[in-house]
Parts: sequence; C-alpha cells; structure tokens
Amino acid sequence: MLIKDLKKCKKMIAGDNTTLRELLSPLNEDVTSRYSLAHATVKPGETTHAHRLKSSEVYYMLQGVGEMYVDDEKEKLHAGHVIYIPPNSVQRIKNIGVGELEFLCIVDPAWRVEDEELEELSE
Repeated sequence: MLIKDLKKCKKMIAGDNTTLRELLSPLNEDVTSRYSLAHATVKPGETTHAHRLKSSEVYYMLQGVGEMYVDDEKEKLHAGHVIYIPPNSVQRIKNIGVGELEFLCIVDPAWRVEDEELEELSE
C-alpha cells in the first residue's frame, strides 16, 4: 500500500509557473498506473504560461475561481469542475478569485518534462 501526505510532497515551480506537488507517478514510484497525479496552485491574479503536453490532461478544481483557456476556448470554472484537455492543446489557467486556485492534475500517460512545450503568446 502506498500512502502519501500532500504536506510532505516536495513543492516545485513547474515550467508553466504553477506551484506543483507531485503526488503519484509511475516514473518515480513503484506503481503500475499509466497516469501521474499532481496538486497545483495558482496565486490570485496570476496566469500560468501557455503550454502544451503530448499527453491528455484532466484538471479537477478543488478551490477558487479561474478562467481556463484551451486553444481558442475560454471558460470560467470553480470548485467541483472537471476539465479535459486533449493532447497537444495549448492551455493556460488564470486565477480570477481572491484566494488561491487549487486543483488536481491527472496526466495520461504520465507527465514527463520532455513531453511539455511552452508556447509563445501575443496578448
């Protein structure tokens, strides 16, 4: 049995500028899942850098209010929402609330640094 405590998982800043704590990955633990699972936070007023993954990704919103951008689409979201992001889609998320935006990221197949590409956006 593998049990991990979020508070004991190492905090890092991802390439898209999200604060992440990796909870589970078959690349780093002795598990047979195809997916990786991470806990993410974005500070109020901040937007992650646009990026794309070769893998599909799912966000499950835990807390806060945000705007999700996937390719040319934009939607407002809040706790309880699930967002599916197809492989190779340009994505970013903006925290439009007053508190931290908090969500789980599920990447299938598991996230690898070489499968992520930051995008140049003109705004």
